[in-house]
Amino acid sequence: MSKQPDLIAYTAVERGDGESHFVRLGAAWRNRKDGYNVRLDATPVNGELVLFPPRERDERREEE
Repeated sequence: MSKQPDLIAYTAVERGDGESHFVRLGAAWRNRKDGYNVRLDATPVNGELVLFPPRERDERREEE
């Protein structure tokens, strides 16, 4: 697994303001069989994951 993730795992959480906000839960790395290995730091209560490519800010955080 490379150090830099290919995708970041989030879940959408509805807050009191009526809007949904994304909460980062983990990351995913492409594997040799063209799938993804996903490592979660938390499990979404709603059972839903959303995967996005890392943003520049997330890439800097991974390097720390």
